[in-house]
Amino acid sequence: MNGAPSPSGPRLGGGPAALRRAVEQLDLEALGAELHALVRELYPIGRSITGEGLRRSLRILGRLEPVRLEEIPTGTRVLDWEIPPEWTVRGARLTAPDGEVIADYDRLNLHLVAYSVPFRGRLSLDELQPHLHSLPDRPSLVPYRTSFYVEDWGFCLAHEQRLRLRPGTYQVAIDTALTAGTLTLGEMILPGETADEVLVSAHACHPSLANDNLSGMVVAAALARALAGVPHRYTYRFLLVPTTIGSIAWLARNPAATARVRHGLVLAGVGDREPLHYKRSRRGDAEIDRAMALVLASSGERHELLPFSPTGYDERQYCSPGFDLPVGSLSRGLAGTYPEYHTSGDTPELVAPERLAGTVRRCLELFEVLEGNGTFENTSPRGEPMLGRRGLFSPGAWPSHSDRDLQAVLWALSLSDGSHTLLDVAERAGLAFPVVRGAAERLAGAGLLREVGTARATLVRREGAR
Repeated sequence: MNGAPSPSGPRLGGGPAALRRAVEQLDLEALGAELHALVRELYPIGRSITGEGLRRSLRILGRLEPVRLEEIPTGTRVLDWEIPPEWTVRGARLTAPDGEVIADYDRLNLHLVAYSVPFRGRLSLDELQPHLHSLPDRPSLVPYRTSFYVEDWGFCLAHEQRLRLRPGTYQVAIDTALTAGTLTLGEMILPGETADEVLVSAHACHPSLANDNLSGMVVAAALARALAGVPHRYTYRFLLVPTTIGSIAWLARNPAATARVRHGLVLAGVGDREPLHYKRSRRGDAEIDRAMALVLASSGERHELLPFSPTGYDERQYCSPGFDLPVGSLSRGLAGTYPEYHTSGDTPELVAPERLAGTVRRCLELFEVLEGNGTFENTSPRGEPMLGRRGLFSPGAWPSHSDRDLQAVLWALSLSDGSHTLLDVAERAGLAFPVVRGAAERLAGAGLLREVGTARATLVRREGAR
């Protein structure tokens, strides 16, 4: 995947052609195995919105592509929020009257409510119950719960275990600290021919949740590595940040970079066995929305396109009305819709290696569209030019509807009037983007098309985003 050679020939075949080769050369089996092994390595680490577990995880991902860490001090104002204290966990146990350890952070980090304040004491079962969390509808699973911005403590356990608790005195030992520290943001930036940016974001703050958290992280790192090996027009910025507070902090501190974002994608829950789901940006018809719809339609795989909603992952921050960035979201199983979501059931076994690799492939195909989209003009627009003498038509290919390459040539000639992009052509013709792009390259090589502009999404600027 790394080190793809720079293409020779005219500028028209540059980045998109190299990306096409990168896609075609992907060893999906090897890539899937590599990413799944990385999920397994990262799974036991106790991550949260701050702390050493988050930093350690980002450093591990840096093996695929170097990650720059930015540390923002506790108390820093970021839009309407404030960077919280840094949370450190040294251990946490809940012990029953008979000495049985009911919950142990070292055994399963989900047992401790994230951001629990330190506490030591002996409580009756009735006193303990308000600090316990379980799922009656999924009695064998331990839930993931947080207390990020409220001083509290608690334990999570399987509901079937909770029902077995007997009256008596329970020992609580929570050895944590909330201190002045930093919140960590991870960035991988791949400069392109232009300063215009494609933003890819994944939340990196959940503890042992393989699909909801880790799948997006490893796919993002794999995409950064793949793009580092090919030329590209756009600058690509990969963000690995704590959910909500991380994206808000980045938006608050990077107004210049925010102004350069032309396309964006949030990755979350992209490793399970469900089909891909793409949630459109707030705009609904941004170029990335159309490009992803075309990629998924051309894939031949089951998928679903969803309208924007102000719930979900960090797309709701990037798409907030003061920024209104063209950022969509890609998932497989949707948040809150599968039984393992935010529970101890979200293990590496829920994540399929082939689905991780398949997500990388679809995202590279998306980037190929974004990189290759442009506006062309037919240099021989009066009547159909003679294609045969230019090697663009074979009598055996007629009728035209039986040959997709000829279809693409004819559609590109028909719609290349200086106002339609290649994405317009592909959508109208019902053809995969690489087929249309290839036709445009052949037509340009024959002197029948000339590029008059690269597609640039117009960024809507709001006062609040400045």
